[in-house]
Amino acid sequence: MAGEAAPRTRDLRLDFFRGIGMFIILIAHITDNPWTLWIPARFGFSDATEMFVFCSGMASAIAFGGVFARAGWALGTLRILYRMWQVYWVHIGVFFAALVLLLWIDTLDISPRNEVGALNLRVFLRNPAEALPGLFTLTYVPNYFDILPMYLVILGMIPVMMALARVDVRLALAASVGMWLANMLYGLDLPAELWFDPPSQRAWFFNPFGWQLVFFTGFAFMAGWLPAPPVRRSLVLLALAVVLLTVPFAWYKLIKILPFVQEWRRDWSFLINKTDYGLLRHVHFLALAYLAWVAVGPGGARLVAMPSLAPLVRLIVLVGQQSLAVFATSMVLARGLGAVLAWQGYSPAATLVVNLAGFAAITGVALVVGLVKRQPWKSSGRPASAAQPAAAQPAAAQPPAGSGATQRA
Repeated sequence: MAGEAAPRTRDLRLDFFRGIGMFIILIAHITDNPWTLWIPARFGFSDATEMFVFCSGMASAIAFGGVFARAGWALGTLRILYRMWQVYWVHIGVFFAALVLLLWIDTLDISPRNEVGALNLRVFLRNPAEALPGLFTLTYVPNYFDILPMYLVILGMIPVMMALARVDVRLALAASVGMWLANMLYGLDLPAELWFDPPSQRAWFFNPFGWQLVFFTGFAFMAGWLPAPPVRRSLVLLALAVVLLTVPFAWYKLIKILPFVQEWRRDWSFLINKTDYGLLRHVHFLALAYLAWVAVGPGGARLVAMPSLAPLVRLIVLVGQQSLAVFATSMVLARGLGAVLAWQGYSPAATLVVNLAGFAAITGVALVVGLVKRQPWKSSGRPASAAQPAAAQPAAAQPPAGSGATQRA
């Protein structure tokens, strides 16, 4: 039936670029990090957020599309609700973990700034009776903690899109584009401080009705709703032109010295608006994504072509595979690293050590989470008396160590 995604295996390219995105997001979240001057966002309209959301859409097509195809719409929806439940509690946990860390840093007085105040969390501490209901109902969403709520709402759209795709995939694609357009024209934002008295007019910084466009673009490519673009010299040149022509309108150094660029950004800000996901952000991201897709080769062949880079690629892929755990960790870790960097005075050496320490930490988290997900305790240390003696078992019933059968048990 049209629109039913077949089960897919994980794509090396997907996990590699998700891993790259995780490292960039960590750099961007470390307060006043000098390395942020060199991340892709400083030279174009799109940034690592697009990479994270696009790749999450692709991963969702793999993880959930097959469930809808095999088990039907009702059980597929139940699977989505379960994932939303997991992400919801990760969001709540990240908020409180970060708040406790920031309060502790402020008591140590190692940072020249007030860390709680820097994220405008004093309003939470002053009005817990108003803020707590808002936090748990996602109607109090501080700016730093807004990506996972956006992801939650977009996950909730998947069953609707799958129902439309069962009729015709073009309906699902049209619904995504129509929702984005309706948001741009009429504003479908969600309140970020609804419970406060008086109510605040602040909306979610990441509007899910706009950002779902990049999510479902990734979903559509991986689910087969959209064909993979051809590799053509003309398209490569066009994508490269988009990326290069964007630089003068995005690089802060050129913006400062070019008045016509400042005027253009002011008059056409809706095209590059991050909250509602302006059209030129999408165009810029698709151009970058196409160039990256061509660069790594079919199936990511060029990623594994150089043995000397294989260990680095494996680590990046591992980080991409555990992106939710890594992202949650980096959200908390980045605030602590930012305080340490401020304490040490932003010297090149301190900046290098702090960033590399962050890289090591999120890589370690990915390694531990990956190990736990493999459930090694199910295949090691099993007493011989706990099961039928090995010699009495048929040879075919004994999967080799490390096989998929063992890992899935």
